[in-house]
Amino acid sequence: MLALVYFVAGKLGLRLAFVHASASSVWPPTGIALATLLILGYRVWPAILCAAFVVNLTTAGSVATSLGIGVGNTLEGLVGAYLVNRFANGRQALACTRDTFRFTLLAAVLATTISPTLGVTTLSVAGFASWSDYGRIWSTWWLGDAVGALVVAPVVLLWSADFHVRWNRGRVLEAIALLAALVVVSLVVFDGLGASTIRHYPLEFLCIPLLVWTAFRFGQREAAIAIVVLAAIAITGTLRGFGPFARDTQNESLLLLQAFVGVTAVMSLVLGAVVTERKDVEDQLRRLAGSDPLTGLANYRQLIDALDGEIKRSQRSGRPFSIVFLDLDRLKRINDRHGHLVGSRALCRLAAVLRATSRDIDTAARFGGDEFALILPETETSAARQVGERIAARLAEETEKPALSVSVGVAAYPGDGDSVNVLLAAADHVLYEAKVRTGKKPVDPRHHG
Repeated sequence: MLALVYFVAGKLGLRLAFVHASASSVWPPTGIALATLLILGYRVWPAILCAAFVVNLTTAGSVATSLGIGVGNTLEGLVGAYLVNRFANGRQALACTRDTFRFTLLAAVLATTISPTLGVTTLSVAGFASWSDYGRIWSTWWLGDAVGALVVAPVVLLWSADFHVRWNRGRVLEAIALLAALVVVSLVVFDGLGASTIRHYPLEFLCIPLLVWTAFRFGQREAAIAIVVLAAIAITGTLRGFGPFARDTQNESLLLLQAFVGVTAVMSLVLGAVVTERKDVEDQLRRLAGSDPLTGLANYRQLIDALDGEIKRSQRSGRPFSIVFLDLDRLKRINDRHGHLVGSRALCRLAAVLRATSRDIDTAARFGGDEFALILPETETSAARQVGERIAARLAEETEKPALSVSVGVAAYPGDGDSVNVLLAAADHVLYEAKVRTGKKPVDPRHHG
């Protein structure tokens, strides 16, 4: 399948070979090869070599020149994939700004010098290209490969990593409006839509706000698609003699256009990476603001918010809920005897049991110190006590040392309290009484209301 896709893309690219039959400024196979090597690994290189060989053998040159060009195309992809894997985080190279720049430099600028160098040299030695045209053919070949790596590879890499689209209705309508606007503006700028008098006006800058909009609002995946749409329309219009890059020769026109497409592709990908990084940081800060850094459970703030939400929901539905309070017994003794690392590990062990015991609708939180809480929506007091007993039993069954135990207190809404503070105080009071009955009362107990 890879060989077939590469072959078809190669034949389409060579239809735009104007400076030499084997050199095109539009060469999607470079991006296909690079992305596939990053996704599937180096083992697929024979498919690339065979496809590149057949593409050139059925176009121009001899068996020897076609083999030399095929070797250059394959080495270009292998070296590009190796450099990206080694220095730019592999197939996740577009996930952050730094790696996006490295991907551009290593895969699109440096590695793409291999294929034109081997290819043009092979053609010149065999007499299929003039040495006087070496620089012109080489630059055309290199630019086509570089832009292919920047336009095609990101689409394959980004969409293969996450193909799911999670848009609400508003986002779908925005995407449709954005795509329509991009198509219309691209046709006006590059294909003379609406007025032939502006067929050569330098209006390419009108496309940039739409690309920025795409990267900022949707991200890199959609920005990569937008670049492909823009490039397709721009190439078609430029070949017809429209647009700001149309010149006397078609090869010169495509070189100028490809330079523009390459620069805008880098800009869009980098902006998309910046937006993605910002969203990741915001999500992380949001999680940290609502979670306990040691155990990963909800913290006191999120616990209070969850309790308030459950009270309001219970008032609407008339269904009760319960809160289970748990206190890890003798944590100070564990810290004194085994060290604070073991004490912290004990807290994490209890947190793990809470996660394993909780339902998806429950909220497990670290109340503070060695106290934990578990909110159980639509749960009566008796069922909540069973949950607390199950947590205590599961913790006691652990083989890891030191052995742990917990004291449990349960309070239910609205019977034990009709507000957050009253409900917490009731659960804490039951917990303290349980400690007194079992002889686990701390030496210097706090006052419990």
